[in-house]
Amino acid sequence: MPGQIALVGGDEFRSGCEAMDRKIMAASRRVLDSQTPDNPAPAKVVVVPTAAVTGPAKAANDGATYFGALGGDSSRLMLLERSQAEDPDFFHPATLADVVYFTGGSPEHLLETIRGSKFLTALLALVAGDSVLAGSSAGAMAMGAMMRRPRAGGWVEGLGVAPGIGVLPHHEHRDQAETSKELQQSAPSGLTYLGIDARTGCLGTPGNWRVVGFGRVTVYQGTDWQVFNAGDTLPTGF
Repeated sequence: MPGQIALVGGDEFRSGCEAMDRKIMAASRRVLDSQTPDNPAPAKVVVVPTAAVTGPAKAANDGATYFGALGGDSSRLMLLERSQAEDPDFFHPATLADVVYFTGGSPEHLLETIRGSKFLTALLALVAGDSVLAGSSAGAMAMGAMMRRPRAGGWVEGLGVAPGIGVLPHHEHRDQAETSKELQQSAPSGLTYLGIDARTGCLGTPGNWRVVGFGRVTVYQGTDWQVFNAGDTLPTGF
């Protein structure tokens, strides 16, 4: 997969995210290849508020405005229902993007809306073609191999965009020792769990992740856990 994935811990589009999101925009190979010193190409960013069930228009507008202020060529795709995820004409603008960014909200709704859809197939092809697929909070949770369900409890199969991984967003207030114990007791075994602070992300590809942003990422593997800061490269193997 030549393109990259960005798993963000939450609080998207807010002060403190700017450096991280500039790196996310710059990670698109298409942007890198088209840049010149005197005329850097703006990244085409499409914000998708599928998870934001209580306020999708505001989430999409906030994201488009925010990325525009960072120098991106930003727009929104109001994909809110399953029928839209099966309509290539509807989601076509996203297939032209350098970055597709899923907002936070309800991870269950996001999963139900796009799992196995034509839209997801198009997104995977887009990433294979050098673009970046990003998600914050619910958007990041759904990308993993397994996803914890906030409302119903338990774990469910995710989209598998980031195989072998489970994402724990908004991790800045969690106790690592307590979280490790909980994962050992109730989470599916054999996965690596990423506890990602708000305004912080893991950017890269499976087996090659680095920390970007404001806070820290805690990596849980079996009974062990390690903390990594912005600029650190995560261990290989997941």
